[in-house]
Amino acid sequence: MDGGDFASVLETVRRFVREVVVPAEDVIEETDEIPEEIRRGAAEMGLFGYALPEEYGGLGCDALQDALLAMEAGYTTPAFRSMFGTNNGIAGQVLVNFGTERQKREFLPRMAAGECVAAFALTEPEAGSDPSGLRTGAVADGGHYVINGQKRFITNAGRSDILLVFARTGGPGADGISVFVVDTDTPGVTVGPPDRKMGQRGSTTSEIFFRDVRVPASRLVGEVESEGFGAAMRSLAKGRLHIAACCVGMAQRLVDESVSYAASARQGGTVIGEFQQVQALIAESQTDLLAGRALVLETARAYDSGADRRLAPSSAKLFCSEMVGRVADRAVQIHGGSGYIHGVAVERFYRDARLYRLYEGTSEIQKVIIARRLLSTATVR
Repeated sequence: MDGGDFASVLETVRRFVREVVVPAEDVIEETDEIPEEIRRGAAEMGLFGYALPEEYGGLGCDALQDALLAMEAGYTTPAFRSMFGTNNGIAGQVLVNFGTERQKREFLPRMAAGECVAAFALTEPEAGSDPSGLRTGAVADGGHYVINGQKRFITNAGRSDILLVFARTGGPGADGISVFVVDTDTPGVTVGPPDRKMGQRGSTTSEIFFRDVRVPASRLVGEVESEGFGAAMRSLAKGRLHIAACCVGMAQRLVDESVSYAASARQGGTVIGEFQQVQALIAESQTDLLAGRALVLETARAYDSGADRRLAPSSAKLFCSEMVGRVADRAVQIHGGSGYIHGVAVERFYRDARLYRLYEGTSEIQKVIIARRLLSTATVR
C-alpha cells in the first residue's frame, strides 16, 4: 500500500479505536464478546485482511505498516486486535507463503473480507513453544488424509470457519510435520468450550479435538508434505514482530492513563504528579515505551528489507512483552489502591499484558532463539 493511502487508513483506525472501541471496553470485559458493530466496522475498514496481498482482496500492508497498525490496535483491549489478528498473521501467512494458487484464491479473499475467520491450530498439551514434538497425526488414505489428535489454547477456535491444522505425516521431529486447511464444521472436529482466562476477555481460546477427521488431499497446504514446521516458524517470526508492536500500543495507553491520573489525583491536598517518586515511575515507563517503539520500527524495516527475519523479531517480542509488563505494574502502582479495582483500565491491562510473555513463543524460547542464532555465526578463536 502506498504511503498516502496507508496514512489515511492509519488515521481511520486510530479514530475508530479511540472513539468506538475504547468506550466499549467495559462491555467487552463484562460480556466476553466483541459487539457486532465493532466487528462490522473493522471488516468495512479492511482490517481482516490488511496484511494479505491486494490481489486477493487484502490491503497489502508490509511489515512496517503492519507494526504501525498494531500499535494503534494495541491501544485498546487486546480482544479487538485478536478478532482479526489470525487472519492477517499466523494463520493467513501460512496460506500466503505456502499455499497453492488455487488455495489462495479459495480462502484469502473471504478472509480479507471478514467472511471467513481462520485459526492457527498448532499448540498441543505437550507441544507449545517448541512444536517439533506435536503428536496430532495425519495418515494418507486414498485421496484423503485422516487426522487424529488434540490442540490446545487455539485463539478464535470457537469463532473460526477454517483451521490451519499442523499434523505429523512423517517421522519424529520437525521434518515430519505438514499443515492442512480443515473446515471447522467437518465431522469429527470438536471445539471445546472457551477457556476461562486471567485476562484478554473478548478473545477466546479453546481446545480442539480431531477424531478420524477426513480431509481431501487438496487441503494439504502447498499440496506438499513436511513443510508444516517451516510454515509455522515463518508465520510465527512475523507474528512476534506484530505482538511486539501490540505491546507498544498497550504501553502507550498505560502511560496515558498513568499521566492522566497523576495529573489529577490528590493525596493530602497535593496532586500526586508533584511527588518525585511518581514522576520517576512515569519517566521509567515513558523511556521503556520509546525504546520498545524504536526497536519495533527498526525490526520492521529489517524484516521488509529481508536483512533480518528471525533474530530481530524474537528480540523485539522478548523486550516489548517484558517491557509492557513493567509499564503495567508501574501504572497500577501510580494508581495506588484504585489500580487494583475492577473497572479501572490499568487493572484490566495489568491482567491482559501477562499473556504477551507466553503466546507465540515464551520469553524463554525467544532467549534460546536469539542466543542460538548468535552462537551459530560466532567466530571461534
